[in-house]
Amino acid sequence: MAIEIKYVVVRKGEEKMTFASKKEAEAYDKMLDMAEAFSDWLLNSGMQLDETQAENLGLYLAEHKDNVQHILRTSKLPEAAGAQAPSDEPESMDADADAGTKKIRAVKAA
Repeated sequence: MAIEIKYVVVRKGEEKMTFASKKEAEAYDKMLDMAEAFSDWLLNSGMQLDETQAENLGLYLAEHKDNVQHILRTSKLPEAAGAQAPSDEPESMDADADAGTKKIRAVKAA
């Protein structure tokens, strides 16, 4: 019999994602905190966004925070290698990955 330790990120009583390591789970939870802050900021901006649009945009900005920071610092788009296309899967956040990309090993929660 094998024993597995799993770390589950739970938001508002809903399981969002399951991870193999605490570090990965904490990184994903931090990204969700950032997405929530972006969403709240967008909803309070006065722009005509419904809640779903604000949440989707907030999540996109949080998932691509490195690209957002690059644009804010340089006023230029990131290089093609650093730019990432939209994805349905969460961005990876592995410390061993290249400096420009991060990886998360995740298992969708049941």
